[in-house]
Amino acid sequence: MMLVAAARIRRAQEAVINGRPFTEGLVEFLYTINDSLQCEDVDCPLTVIRPVKKVALVVITGDRGLCGSFNNAVIKKAESRVSELKGLGLDYTVISLGKKGNSYFRRKDDVLVDRFVEGGGFPTAKEAQMIADDVFSLFISEEVDKVELVYTKFVSLVKSNPVIRTLLPLSVKGEVVDVNGNCVDGMEDELFMLTTKGGKLVVERDKVRVEGGIISPLMQFEQDPVQILDAMMPLYLNSQILRALQESLATGE
Repeated sequence: MMLVAAARIRRAQEAVINGRPFTEGLVEFLYTINDSLQCEDVDCPLTVIRPVKKVALVVITGDRGLCGSFNNAVIKKAESRVSELKGLGLDYTVISLGKKGNSYFRRKDDVLVDRFVEGGGFPTAKEAQMIADDVFSLFISEEVDKVELVYTKFVSLVKSNPVIRTLLPLSVKGEVVDVNGNCVDGMEDELFMLTTKGGKLVVERDKVRVEGGIISPLMQFEQDPVQILDAMMPLYLNSQILRALQESLATGE
């Protein structure tokens, strides 16, 4: 059993390490192309920031309990974010992935859960696509105005960090605010860093820079930019969710 577990951990860790350059490069590319199109009349629903009234939290836990404080750390991070959203006067819903999270949230009558998803062993693109479709539907129908991933980021065999990462909207326009203009981004969101400049709270994107990720301002798009974004966004959603699943597995296996 120890040998099987070690092999699964090694496989999960390799998937995380090998997949990070692609997912980070894809995010950088999409942010760059979206930034370059801000002066054009481009309508891509997944990049539009609207006043936030409701947030969807995709909470990823493990299927097993023999992984230290892994599951508890993710659940505490999710509950902390729920409390933060309530304090802001925002509605929320939870999409729970993993047996441990599902078991916990089923006992919590005060937590609103949209869907429970059981893990299927080693994460696959098909599993990630199922969640991506659900998230896409919630956001496009405007049932939610912001989607965040809550998962454990793999650092090493002895270290991991529960994190929050904004999934939608994908925009370069700055902070996401509620109907009153108050920032609703999480203080520890991986895509944002809250700082104070001149006494005013602002949001700076903590962009992941990759070599070759900058698009020349002289570049012209052969296809309609909307078609490019529409074609790339499903890949973005799938890859980010798959990465979160892999990171969690590498930590909590």
